[in-house]
Amino acid sequence: MAAESAAARIGKSVLIRGEVKGSEELFVDGQVEGTISLSESRLTVGPNAVLKADLSARDVLVMGNVQGNIVATGRVELRAGSQVNGDIRAMRLAIEDNAIFRGKVDLTQAATKPTETPKAAETLPLLQTEAQG
Repeated sequence: MAAESAAARIGKSVLIRGEVKGSEELFVDGQVEGTISLSESRLTVGPNAVLKADLSARDVLVMGNVQGNIVATGRVELRAGSQVNGDIRAMRLAIEDNAIFRGKVDLTQAATKPTETPKAAETLPLLQTEAQG
């Protein structure tokens, strides 16, 4: 069904202060101040979005402006023209030319055993970078 696959949408004239939680895909093109947590879903930050929030999702696609930390169990992608000020922790990271990123990166491998997760996280060095295309 097409209706089930469409992402929920926060339009560019909407301002949310607080916590946004969900388990479905979300497209944000407005303003959010606080946190956005999507358990196993994709978060898309639209080109008009201005977020002062910590983001947590399976995959995060950024086309707008994010001030806050991003945690993804899958992939984080910063598109051309996007701006991120904060740390990124994910399995995979893609940064296009002309994307601006200021913060630390922690790329972690998927843990197959729960006991391996803390050890792997403790031994991985953090990469500090400022990338501008």
